[in-house]
Amino acid sequence: MSDKLNQVFQKQQVQISQPYENNKEDEIIQLVGLVVGDEEYAIPILNIQEIIKPIEYTRVPNVPEYVLGVFNMRGNVMPLIDLAQRFNLGVSKMTPQTRYIVLKGEEASSGIGGSAGFVIDRLTEAIKIHRNRIDPPPETLLKEKGMIYGIGKRDDNIFTILKVESLLKREF
Repeated sequence: MSDKLNQVFQKQQVQISQPYENNKEDEIIQLVGLVVGDEEYAIPILNIQEIIKPIEYTRVPNVPEYVLGVFNMRGNVMPLIDLAQRFNLGVSKMTPQTRYIVLKGEEASSGIGGSAGFVIDRLTEAIKIHRNRIDPPPETLLKEKGMIYGIGKRDDNIFTILKVESLLKREF
């Protein structure tokens, strides 16, 4: 990779890892928008390993209901999680727009296990948003198990930005 590309990646990683108040307000965060149920969410683009059409998966016994099973992606077996069930929104219905979004974790040693696939209802768009348009989650949601990084504000709506490390945390 070129030095310039490496600099861009490093800057984006710093933006993702630092809390709101330590960054300049004019920085732009890049996200991918997605829909689960009737709600719009977003995930930092650098945490996305791949987005694929649904493929076969194998059920696994003794896991929570939201863990549909495991699937094989190029020799790597990873869990498949239904985000609708994880968020208590019912069960995802497979449609032509359904996708698996494969997220990558930082490191296995940090308690965040490698990668996992998540069933989403559909993708919406690539989102570029200024950091000053992202609010922290409401105080009522600030729990250790919280999956919300922040609330993104646009002129016409708001959306929830998910915390990838919380989504990848193994609770099964």
